[in-house]
Parts: sequence; C-alpha cells; structure tokens
Amino acid sequence: MSVFRRPHRHRVAVLVRNGLLPIELGIPHRLLGWSWDERGERLYEVVTCAVRPGPVRTDADFTVTVEHGPEALAEADTVIVPASHELDDAYAGGQLDAPLAAALALVRPGTRIASICTGAFVLAAAGLLDGKRATTHWASCERLQRMHPAVKVDPDVLYVADGDVLTSAGVASGIDLCLHMVREDFGAAVANSVARRTVVPPHRDGGQAQFIERPVPDAETSSTGAARDWALRHLERPIGLRELASKESMSVRTFTRRFREEVGTSPQQWLTRQRIERARHLLESSRLPVDAVASAAGFGSASSLRLHFQSALGVSPSTYRRTFRVGAGGAPGRDAPPGGE
Repeated sequence: MSVFRRPHRHRVAVLVRNGLLPIELGIPHRLLGWSWDERGERLYEVVTCAVRPGPVRTDADFTVTVEHGPEALAEADTVIVPASHELDDAYAGGQLDAPLAAALALVRPGTRIASICTGAFVLAAAGLLDGKRATTHWASCERLQRMHPAVKVDPDVLYVADGDVLTSAGVASGIDLCLHMVREDFGAAVANSVARRTVVPPHRDGGQAQFIERPVPDAETSSTGAARDWALRHLERPIGLRELASKESMSVRTFTRRFREEVGTSPQQWLTRQRIERARHLLESSRLPVDAVASAAGFGSASSLRLHFQSALGVSPSTYRRTFRVGAGGAPGRDAPPGGE
C-alpha cells in the first residue's frame, strides 16, 4: 500500500533521525505543505519517515512519533534530510550505518534530494555530493571539506542547487531552500504567496552570504532599509548607487559597506535580483509583451531581460511564461488557506 495518498501531488519524504531539530522538521511541512494553486488544491504531499517507524528523539524535551519507514523514500519525488546534532558527526568520516545506507539506496534515480544544515554530511557520506557544489552550516564547512575532499564546499552561500542535489546552510536557510524548490516547481507567485502567509522574506538568493555582519541594525546606526523600500517602488526606472546613498544621507562608500553588512550582497546584485523577481511575477500574472515586462522591471529592453533571465534561471522569459503562467500549470496561490484536502 502506498505511503502517499494523493497521486497528483508532488511527493516529498522528510527523513528524520534521532537528535532531530524540531524546527527543521516543521520547515518543509509548513512551506511545501502549505503551497496550493489558485483553486485551493495543495501542490505537495509531505510525509515524515524514519529508518524505523516509531519514536524519534529530538534535541528538545520531547520526541516525535513517525508512522512511516524507509518505504516512503522509494516513492518520493523529493527527499529532504534535516540535521541531527546527535548523529551527523558520526558520518563525517564518510561511513553511513547499514540501516541508513539501505534506506537511502531505496531513493529512485532522478529523485531530487536536499539537506538542511548538517544533513549534508549524510548526503556526502552516501556519495551524493561527490564532484558537486554543496554547503552546510558555516561552522561545519571546513570539516565537511576536509572529510569529503571530492565535494566542492562553498561556505559563503545560503543554499546550493547542483542538478537534483540541493544543500542548505543553517536552520533558517532551510526556509530559503524550500521556497527555492516551490519557486522552481510552481513559479514565483506560489512561492511568494507561501512566504507571505509564513511572514518570511519571499526570496533570499542562494548566493547570499551565510554570515551577514549586521542582520539587525544597531539602534544607534543608520540602516539602508529606507533606500531599499524606495528602490522596490521604483524598479522600472534607472537607479544609481549615488541616488540610493542619498536616500540615507550617506556617502556612496558608507552606503555600499552598510548595505553589504545588512543584506549580504552588493546594491547592484540586489537590484538585479529584485528586477528578476518583478519580471517573474509579471510573466506569470499578466499578458504584457516581453518588452513591456522588461521596461516595467527596469531592464530597459527585452534583450537585456533575456540575458539576465537566462543567466539567473537558465531559461528565456517566454519559456518561463509558458511554464508558470496562471492556468498553465503553476498558478499563483491564494492568501487564505484552502478549504480542505
């Protein structure tokens, strides 16, 4: 009998182990499990599984009871491996225990597999990261690279997608990773709707630095937030660094430094990312011609939009629109929860 009961949904299996961080289990259930289309139909079916069904210890003062065993992995379209502070160190040497290795062997070729935080050590020990770019929590990146030299560890990013294998940094980056998967599966509008309901930023680029020097500005220190808010309201027009700095009454040099400290990327990189997100939204939700989308998003010309779109997403604007436009597969989600299953 199948573990998954909804044949038309994307099937996600979350593989948990003793020492589970409860928040990491909640992330895929909340973000993927609360993704739906414009008709209120859920887009994913998310189940929790373990090597052996039954109680699984967390790093808190409670356990979780897991109904499903590794058979869920054989049916899943996506497998997610959260961290275990209790067990991940044991896999640093590259050896999985036999039951876990047997469970992972059930994953079908071509299945998307992702890790949150030090769950990357499981993927590395299974050989799934060999020759691929990957990341984990910044405090464990050096150890992951030392113990698994075949892995191309990047300690400076929130998450990495290398083909069908995805890895993310610390706990919060699991949110970014799940939103990235929703965005790739069903479009930016669905991902933005999920983020809005969860009250999290709709997009933090995977290449953003893990360790932002000043994520919350000091009360006595000027922020760049007002300039960013202004820029988002005027993306359709040319925006220069000097103009942004003037919104905060800062010199260009001070503004650039403060911006990177707060956001983790340069002002120009951030602007480009926001313009791509604006273009994605317009391509999904409107019938505007590509050149009009380019103008509204601040790219100036259709050729510039195509260049940036291809670089960031690997597809043309027209291909993206055919894939994700409302009524053509992935459609914008609603803000109210669906009425049922």
